[in-house]
Amino acid sequence: MSQTERKVIVIPSKPEAAQQTAVKRQLRVAAYCRVSTEEEEQQSSYEAQCHYYTDKIMTNSDWTMAGIFADEGITGTSARKRPEFLRMIRLCRQKKIDLVLTKSISRFARNTVDCLDYVRALRALGIAVIFEKENINTLESDSEMLITLLGAFAQAESESISANVRWGKRQAMREGKVSIQYKKLYAFRRGENGEPEVIPEQAEVVRQIFRQYLAGASLRMIGESLESGQIPNVTGGAAWSISAIRSILTNEKYCGDVLLQKTYVRDCISKQVVRNTGQLPMYLVRNNHQGIVDRKTFDAVQTEMARRSAGKSPSKKNASTGMTSYASKYALSERLVCGECGTLYRRCTWKKNGKSRVVWRCVSRLDYGRKYCHDSPTLDEGPLQQAILDAINRSMSRKGDLIGQITGAMELELSPIPGVTMSLADLDRRLAELETQFQDLLAEAAEGSYQDYTAQFKSIADEMAALKEKRTELETQRRNCGQIIRRVQEAAEAMESASSELTQWDESIIRQLVDTVKVLSPNRIRVYLRSGLEVEQEIRTNSDT
Repeated sequence: MSQTERKVIVIPSKPEAAQQTAVKRQLRVAAYCRVSTEEEEQQSSYEAQCHYYTDKIMTNSDWTMAGIFADEGITGTSARKRPEFLRMIRLCRQKKIDLVLTKSISRFARNTVDCLDYVRALRALGIAVIFEKENINTLESDSEMLITLLGAFAQAESESISANVRWGKRQAMREGKVSIQYKKLYAFRRGENGEPEVIPEQAEVVRQIFRQYLAGASLRMIGESLESGQIPNVTGGAAWSISAIRSILTNEKYCGDVLLQKTYVRDCISKQVVRNTGQLPMYLVRNNHQGIVDRKTFDAVQTEMARRSAGKSPSKKNASTGMTSYASKYALSERLVCGECGTLYRRCTWKKNGKSRVVWRCVSRLDYGRKYCHDSPTLDEGPLQQAILDAINRSMSRKGDLIGQITGAMELELSPIPGVTMSLADLDRRLAELETQFQDLLAEAAEGSYQDYTAQFKSIADEMAALKEKRTELETQRRNCGQIIRRVQEAAEAMESASSELTQWDESIIRQLVDTVKVLSPNRIRVYLRSGLEVEQEIRTNSDT
């Protein structure tokens, strides 16, 4: 029996299929801007970026503005300290952004791991990031390799700059060069010669604090005494905290000395400030300036503090784990879009002759006049809401599909922010990979010298410890999101038990059922439901009934 000849049959592509699946509405485009210092030159760069992206988005007929997110004077090495960046990521998670524009990889992040984490998270959501300088679209197949290489260069640059700055500062410390921050230093100011200058009236307050403490007063009693005497604190306020009193009593500057490198920055990525308990050398500059109390008094206070602290156990720290979530007060603030320019609508209250009227208006018209949007209609809230309810009711024959959309929203609500916490599955997978790497390295080291592998063992151990900490954090967050789960489940149950028609406007149900409402004219809208259905509906005013 002869073997049948092997053949390869090519099935041609269908370009028209892609056209059929095209998005029905304009792309919601956001831009991210960042400058790393607060110098005047950088400030102008920051403003220029904002103006550039506003005009770029608003003049593109295929795009609608989803927001300009900008962090001023903030480093790019860590996303945790960039509130606007994190807010943009949250909105991406909530499916309110389709495309992100940014100047370059170094503007987006100088931490390669952070950059890839966020890019991958957004790509999984179908959201592209376009890096204009490098001409990279993250939805393209070769983008990750390019981002990895260029991101590594950006991170290396940041690390090199940080190392040079750190070396310069430590060299200055060795030479006894002192730099004092006066903003939060009580009783001292910068003198004409650049040296610390004593403020007489505040210096007497410092001496009073030292005397009272040695006389047996507690930190709280000293604070109450200062407040009753209406003595202002370092910022000019009336309240004296226990920490402020303790800071004065333990600060060597008040006896004329300066201790350098009490703290240090662990690395340029985390920017974590760590107390120096012996990890690095410290430099004590004796008699640097005129003191306020003599050294004998200062040393006596330190001895008394040690005596009072003896035998006390440290208090248990209770870290708050409360979750926060962003959501507009009104469901339509996130869903009602202009049919002409694609911009979201905003809720406004008009007042005339003592009467209030709630309306919805195109944000582009409100912010820019007729520059980008010319003929968007203003809609009264009542008739608009009723039209949306009518559209939903027309589709209620497929209620089962809509309920499925409600429960599906739960996963979106509970999705963690990338870079802050990964999913439990991601963490477990990475921990398993590291465990395998550790065992392989252990076997390899057994054949040679363990000392040659110390750095690699430490690197793996540090990453595993950090991931385990993240896992604990995520589990805690999950336990605290019971309220979200209950809200979504209750909405689904309400829909299940509801009649075939919705008669009252409910913000929570609208959020679960409606994806987008497009304004076509003053009396017509198109409602896009989360189930995939779309319904065109007439807006009936009071005069129509």
